[in-house]
Amino acid sequence: MRIIILTGSEIRHEYFRKKIASDPRISVLRSFCEGVEESLENRIRNNKNSSTLEAQHAEARLQSEKDFFRDFISTQTDESMPTQIAKGAINDITVVSSIIDLNPDLIVCYGASLIKSELLSVFRNRFLNIHLGLSPYYRGSGTNVWPLINGELDMVGATFMHIDAGIDSGEIIHQIRAEVFIGDGPHTIGNRLISVMTSTCIDVIVGFRSLCHEVQPKCEGKLYLVKDFDSSSCRRLYTNFETGMVRNYLGAEKSLPYIVTNKGLLS
Repeated sequence: MRIIILTGSEIRHEYFRKKIASDPRISVLRSFCEGVEESLENRIRNNKNSSTLEAQHAEARLQSEKDFFRDFISTQTDESMPTQIAKGAINDITVVSSIIDLNPDLIVCYGASLIKSELLSVFRNRFLNIHLGLSPYYRGSGTNVWPLINGELDMVGATFMHIDAGIDSGEIIHQIRAEVFIGDGPHTIGNRLISVMTSTCIDVIVGFRSLCHEVQPKCEGKLYLVKDFDSSSCRRLYTNFETGMVRNYLGAEKSLPYIVTNKGLLS
């Protein structure tokens, strides 16, 4: 498969594009990597109302990404053909024209800005979006943080979907739930999921032409915006872990909400 990757420039994004490009069945024509102007760390640093806990949360996430992904990044030859662009520039005409000229078999989007360009029509059904969260249950921003804040560990996961003009509203191709273990915190759960998501994404890319249309979850879901995560919600997040949320989740009998499992990946 000849692909183009649209992504960010944080450690998890670098791991993602390098890991995808390392698979011999995939040829990455170009990776467009948006800048970190709106990263969690920068948003908290630039917000005078941010709390010490929020700053520690962002710092801990960065360190966890280093712990999970730095060794692979530092030893792996980069075959992802990265091009750095500003945040939001994924919709600039020069970038859009370059992607159309390269004419990939598939565009893969993880961690880039909302796509608003003609790429949506030109690459209809050839545009894979990876959403860290389980759609449609959680949409928008922080979709794997809010389930933890709300005490819903079963709603942490990743969604592979056809992209459209909405916010995480395209047809769902496949979904995975996060693995959770005793001793986990929000960042170990999140980064372990990113590692599994990346391996699963390789399977989805390689098997893209064999994928099936699956029954979609029926749920209006919850939509969160960047501004919704504040000092209060950050405190609730850590209070849940301190008061045994992981232990209670692992010890409980669960009837898990439906998620999509694509039969084409099992063939």
